[in-house]
Amino acid sequence: MKNMLDGIEEVLLMGPGPSCVPPQVYEAIGKKTLGHLDPYFLKIMDELKEHLRTLLNTKNNLTVPISGTGSAGMEACFVNLIEPGDKVLILINGVFGVRMREVASRLGAEVDALEFIWGTPVVVDDVAKKLKEKTYRIVAVVHAETSTGVCNPVEEIGALLKGSDTIYLVDTVTSLGGIEVRMDDWGIDALYSGTQKCLSCPPGLAPLSFSDKAMARLGARKTRVPNWYLDISLIANYWSQNRVYHHTAPVNMVYALYQALLLILEEGPVQVFKRHRDTHRMLVKGLEGMGLKMVVDKTRRLPMLNTAWCPEGIDELAARRCLRSEYKIEIGGGLGPLAGKIWRIGLMGHTARKENVERFLDALRKVIS
Repeated sequence: MKNMLDGIEEVLLMGPGPSCVPPQVYEAIGKKTLGHLDPYFLKIMDELKEHLRTLLNTKNNLTVPISGTGSAGMEACFVNLIEPGDKVLILINGVFGVRMREVASRLGAEVDALEFIWGTPVVVDDVAKKLKEKTYRIVAVVHAETSTGVCNPVEEIGALLKGSDTIYLVDTVTSLGGIEVRMDDWGIDALYSGTQKCLSCPPGLAPLSFSDKAMARLGARKTRVPNWYLDISLIANYWSQNRVYHHTAPVNMVYALYQALLLILEEGPVQVFKRHRDTHRMLVKGLEGMGLKMVVDKTRRLPMLNTAWCPEGIDELAARRCLRSEYKIEIGGGLGPLAGKIWRIGLMGHTARKENVERFLDALRKVIS
């Protein structure tokens, strides 16, 4: 019988995710599977939590990977912290802010949204004005908007909420591991991420962290968390010293995330962030040298997710298909109002290397010439 897995070829992943995976992480995921309550596996879990805290710059006790992709992390944050009728403010300038609004609305929250032009950042002054009009249970924003390549002013928004009862919720799916995230210093109460972006781990886990303030909000709920699988109070009992069984953890994915975090910490987060910035500048210089224009203003560009306008007269989808079929390189297209107009070029984690930028630029020149 034909095995389709035999046909998988190596592709340079330079899209919006997943990113290239280091050989050490592939090796880790192939280690012998232990039971999810095995004593040695529990030690790995404990060290993994410490590594996450280090990278997030947080002391939060509840800092764990959720079983599921980054979207599961988002659902977990909202489903645990929202009760029907809660007032929630979502700051939207791309697809993933829109997704936040959808999830919050399904949970019965009274959702307000501040919307900004895609490709531009959230305006802090506008947020400040909105916060004077109403008190919100939750304010939520995406740190690195994957659909546009914009870095939002998360630290400045957090400063507006300092000393309030409002829960500050931040999506760090694309930012974690690629740029600095300072959860405690920025006043973030609830945060989620994903393994498949700058952590350079296969998709399947969603790092999540709740502050004491967020845990107190969870504990003060008047209604039960409506989602059993993502109930943080239950999941926390498995990841704490109690080790109360909740669900069977994806053991080998935990190995992979552990190894991926270890690689970042061994290289050094400062050096990792510099590598992302250096390859970003190299990519932008090469794109502009071909006459391409970047979507996002230089001051708010993400180093790990770069967006460029497709040149006039070029079929952007055909170009992407050619890159994949002829040159074994994957990049992404635009979403929403940017569909068919831009390319999204990822330099995430292990992908953010000089040789990959050179290979891509050489291929793109041939495709659009």
